[in-house]
Amino acid sequence: MKTHQNNRQKNITGALKVALIATCAFVFALGLTPTGTPKAQAAACENPKALTFAMVPTEESIAELQLYKPVTDRMAKLTGKKIQFFMPTSYGSVVEGLLSKFVDVAVLGPYTYVIANGKDPSIEVFATYAKKPGHLQLEGPGYQGVLISKKGSKFTTIKSLKGSVLGLTDPGSTSGNLLPRVVFSQVIGMDLDKYFGKVAYTGSHELSTVAVVQGKVDAAFVASHRFDNVVNKGEASLKGVNILWKSAPIPQDPFVYRNTLCDDIKKNIAETFLGLKNAPGAKKFLDNVKSNTFVKMTSKDYDIIRDLKKAKDARKKKK
Repeated sequence: MKTHQNNRQKNITGALKVALIATCAFVFALGLTPTGTPKAQAAACENPKALTFAMVPTEESIAELQLYKPVTDRMAKLTGKKIQFFMPTSYGSVVEGLLSKFVDVAVLGPYTYVIANGKDPSIEVFATYAKKPGHLQLEGPGYQGVLISKKGSKFTTIKSLKGSVLGLTDPGSTSGNLLPRVVFSQVIGMDLDKYFGKVAYTGSHELSTVAVVQGKVDAAFVASHRFDNVVNKGEASLKGVNILWKSAPIPQDPFVYRNTLCDDIKKNIAETFLGLKNAPGAKKFLDNVKSNTFVKMTSKDYDIIRDLKKAKDARKKKK
């Protein structure tokens, strides 16, 4: 009798094992973990050993690269990752780095961000800096595109600029290319290339400012905070230029990450900047970018740039 019960128990146990194996096979065939979570979802986030941080090259970032050390040190401490710094040569190369997943965290221009986000929604903005008031710069997380000419020149009005040489910055720049071609074109009633005798790209807002001061171009569109950088270096002055036009405020340069990174990594990257004002050694960095603190930003904050891009694309298609 006892032997019969033991054999029965063994048969039941064996049947349960077979059923369990079959169930597990069915679960994994469906792409699920034993807890019922999709395998793709469970393994979706990226957890690299190192993070690559890149930025659009500017006069201040190239000259004061060492000032970014408190930022990269803080990011390394909070994320527990090695931080690799990448200084590209153009707006486009930062975007390509993000798209190829070579770059994980980056600083972009507003227009560049909209282009990048349109190509890959995983490129997500999380913060920008709130600027201190300056020579042209307004206080807060916005800036303006400004059209300047040299004081003492004959270019004292928008009308006087017809047929002159205009300086733009970079095809990927918001205030140095997109705004002039979309918004200012409406002011003059025609395309820039028809209104001005020549339109040239200088490479940066700082170079555009200096080109105006030195008489290499007759006028240029520059970002208010970038103009301030040149004034602070003693290479230009507010009294030395004519302010011929200003745009409405534009959101500042977006700090972005790839949102395919694991949540704890993204949280600590964001905290690197949003809590930076309280970090040791951060004041020198914040002073360098003329800011007191970083503020949280979302993709919706850049809808104004999307509207500008849409208008520019529509004009281009119409041509």
